[in-house]
Amino acid sequence: MIEGKETSGKAGGSVLVEVPVREAIGMRLAHDLTQILPGKFKGRLFKKGHVVTEADIPNLLDIGKEHIYILELGADELHEDDAAERMAQALTGDGIATNEPHEGKVNLKAVELGLAYVEETIVRAINDIGEIALATVRSNTVLQAGKSIAATRVIPLVVNKAKVEAVERLAAEYRAANGGQAPLRVEPFRKLKVGLLTTGGEVFSGRIQDKFGPAVRAKVEAFGSEIAEQRFAPDDRQIIVKEIHYLLEQRYDMILVTGGMSVDPDDRTPGAIKASGARIVSYGTPMLPGSMLLMGYIGEVSIMGLPGCVMHDPYTSFDVLLPRILAGQTIVRDDIVQMGYGGLQS
Repeated sequence: MIEGKETSGKAGGSVLVEVPVREAIGMRLAHDLTQILPGKFKGRLFKKGHVVTEADIPNLLDIGKEHIYILELGADELHEDDAAERMAQALTGDGIATNEPHEGKVNLKAVELGLAYVEETIVRAINDIGEIALATVRSNTVLQAGKSIAATRVIPLVVNKAKVEAVERLAAEYRAANGGQAPLRVEPFRKLKVGLLTTGGEVFSGRIQDKFGPAVRAKVEAFGSEIAEQRFAPDDRQIIVKEIHYLLEQRYDMILVTGGMSVDPDDRTPGAIKASGARIVSYGTPMLPGSMLLMGYIGEVSIMGLPGCVMHDPYTSFDVLLPRILAGQTIVRDDIVQMGYGGLQS
């Protein structure tokens, strides 16, 4: 054991030895040391495991380190960085990369644009263990490349190895029950070809300019898909049905029908979608804006009736469901029901 002042320890456990900084040359740091320059910098000055040199002494003294600590771990213990890294590796799935541990934390980040999947039961179970933490985004959050889906964190400098092994066991059991899928992953967006049908006599006749098309196109293209064709129809149920069937014949992956989604008798779109042979998952959502959206399927092709708010509101029920469909999810009734919790956006 290194000679010095023993500041903590237990039988069979870790021993933290305090060493005067001027006597620490050649010794390895037990943990990261942070430097704070108000208004200029806050970050790691020395990394765990750094071998102290004579040139380091002034810098250590500048951050108020008259002593440094050398840590000797017990057989059943892990350093915070090693524990955080093992947790991250156990939980990480497709589409995720991890950074190096820093001060007992590892970030899990999206490799490319995609949709976050987070198994909430695993998150709860891990955070119930104690002395370790897992913070995540919510499932179905859209993540840009480089954005974090989660971070693992160890609270004390040293943690019992059994706690990390419990995390590894939870993750392994989940993978075994879910075909090898990890409890944290980022699903990439499929590149779909979308057929767009804009209804409304005022647009069909040319009396007003179509504003739905550009708005929907921008939202679709933001995820790497494309509006392959846009068609127009008056407020006539038979014509709308005919146009939907035309778009189906083109084998587009998704059909979006805009306009005429209210309960006004002149609005024919919901009835036309149903008459086209669609299986309606839901006409209406418990979300504002976007409560009049219709979600359905014709075979395996998703079809959505989009209310007017999609043109002008930045975040509606369409913005909730579109990325899920593009990530390969099949929308069911329960997905719609759950949108009410947190669904008041206006």
